Amino acid sequence: MKIICIGRNYTEHIRELNNEIPDEPVIFIKPDSALLRNNAPFFIPEFSNDVHHEVELVVKIKKIGKHIPLQFARDYYDEIALGIDFTARDVQSKLKEKGLPWEKAKGFDHSAVISKFLPLEHFGVVGSAPIKGLNFSLLKNNQIVQQGNTDFMINSIDEIISHISQYFTLKIGDYIFTGTPAGVGKVNANDQLTGLIENTEMFSFQVF
Repeated sequence: MKIICIGRNYTEHIRELNNEIPDEPVIFIKPDSALLRNNAPFFIPEFSNDVHHEVELVVKIKKIGKHIPLQFARDYYDEIALGIDFTARDVQSKLKEKGLPWEKAKGFDHSAVISKFLPLEHFGVVGSAPIKGLNFSLLKNNQIVQQGNTDFMINSIDEIISHISQYFTLKIGDYIFTGTPAGVGKVNANDQLTGLIENTEMFSFQVF
């Protein structure tokens, strides 16, 4: 099982971090030890003083695929979840300054929160129809801090799947984090983080 993440997929988020809009999806990978499930608490790692939340829609691959044509990408998933790509921003900044990979800032233990998966039909996506206009949000201590909509993705979920499959064989059970909207920010001890897709609560857990 792989955890494949997409960076810089919402224009406003790119602007808030002063990054350039990429010509193609930005891909990075987290190890399976990054997973945090079942509303388990998140413990801020001792090596960072600036861990940020990044809420994202997550799809789960349901069949093996390689070199997937765009028009067939929708056949490779039928469930969706909500996740958080926790990022040690201070560590990431130091690594980027030196031109080094991001893994220590992105792939540390429990940095990939993932909710339960629900069928797309739960959100009104019928059959093999593409995902359109799906809203999701993150609340910190009952205040909305991030809001996203699939229509504002630079690369759609199907485009992401097709692109990834040109480089990595997708296998059953692989997770794809599809990018975060604007509003990323620092988490602190005792914060409560709650995530929703439309009006369905997907996770709620505490930070320590």
